[in-house]
Amino acid sequence: MSERTYDLIVIGAGPVGENVADRAVQAGLTAVIVESELVGGECSYWACMPSKALLRAGAVLRAARDVDGASQSVSGGPDVAGVLRRRDGLTHDWNDSSQVEWLSSAGIDLVRGHGRLTGEKRVSVTAADGSVTELVARHAVAVCTGTAALLPDTPGLADIQPWTSREATSVREVPASLAIIGGGVVAAEMATAFSDLGSEVTLVVRGTLLGTMEPFAGERVGAALEARGVRILRHTDVLSATTVDGEAELELSGGIRIRAERVLVATGRTPRTGDLGVDAVGLAPGDWLEVDDTMLVTGTDWLYAVGDVNHRALLTHQGKYQARAAGDVIAARAQGGTVDDAPWGVHVATADHAAVPQVTFTDPEVASVGLTEASARAAGHTIRVLDYDLSWVAGASTQADHYEGMARAIVDEDRGVLIGATFVGPEVAELLHSATIAIVGEVPLTRLWHAVPSYPTVSEVWLRLLETYGRPTA
Repeated sequence: MSERTYDLIVIGAGPVGENVADRAVQAGLTAVIVESELVGGECSYWACMPSKALLRAGAVLRAARDVDGASQSVSGGPDVAGVLRRRDGLTHDWNDSSQVEWLSSAGIDLVRGHGRLTGEKRVSVTAADGSVTELVARHAVAVCTGTAALLPDTPGLADIQPWTSREATSVREVPASLAIIGGGVVAAEMATAFSDLGSEVTLVVRGTLLGTMEPFAGERVGAALEARGVRILRHTDVLSATTVDGEAELELSGGIRIRAERVLVATGRTPRTGDLGVDAVGLAPGDWLEVDDTMLVTGTDWLYAVGDVNHRALLTHQGKYQARAAGDVIAARAQGGTVDDAPWGVHVATADHAAVPQVTFTDPEVASVGLTEASARAAGHTIRVLDYDLSWVAGASTQADHYEGMARAIVDEDRGVLIGATFVGPEVAELLHSATIAIVGEVPLTRLWHAVPSYPTVSEVWLRLLETYGRPTA
């Protein structure tokens, strides 16, 4: 057994952990990352990157089919072998050597193995060969272990060995039929991807599709999926699961039974804190780690929880945003520097509360940031809702022959600023950052009139939304 001391210990080498360590090292601290799987984490190998690779070919083909002159050159669907080959390229065939090389170049040490907290500022790492390394932190430990797929306690479900998002994104053979349990982002994206790849897809949704977003988002995505042959069973519960004649059979509410070659469970996430040793420092194993805006775990002055594990915003880009704040504040506190922890300060993740951007890469895409109409009203804001049909924008007609889309902006009437925006349509992801800037910057609508969108682009929707609101008079 060996013991090593660093200023900062980071548990989890995904994008979040990498950013915490990198910011601290850039500020002059020493840091080590502990990782039990692949350096680069869930996003690089089983989530963001491979899922987008599975989705892209179908999206490109649909875009080409909607442009006269290109559509005549397109026949058939995606080439499955090619899609999987490109996916393997983006995941580096699940080899993390390039990520390990980056850690070394950044001055961050790596200890492979399963890390557990054993006391204040102490982490024990058990390697695959059983050897143990004891790590001691002079200043801080950052937990960046993320989440795992949540498997509902449905009778028989575990016995049929369902897929989670990991199995879906690392698939080697596309199933002839796939039943997806869930109605959120993962469920909608995987329904899109696997229907493109030739599976007969059934979505079993307890409520409505994309139910936390503006209602028109789930309605439009659902209609597009159904038009491509996906069966969507809304307001439906899974009562039990079993295997019949080599296929999975799901018993659903309403007396419905469905069969599929594979079942994908996409019903939520659970924090990776069950075997982390958090009980050694007075916390409950399996619970989310509650933090303040500097990512400091409640009741401690040395333990940080960054990214999905704190349950603030389960998105890679938001976790990296938190990581930059956490790495900087750990260094500031260690070196006796000034801590800027007021709202929107250098050392806080203020945007987590009401300015979180998200893109759902279905077809049509859904891009949203900030509050929905429902959440804004629930928060007590006095609002005005601005809706505009994206197909009426000149740029839409140049992009596709049959463009369909919708934009909604939520205006806080008391302050005259945007507090939410949602776009649904082809490639609307590229509209999102302008909305995010307007919301985070609290740019008055009177000033937004002077941000002139280029013509002819879909961004001209900003002008149309402002016209819908009405230009103030002098």
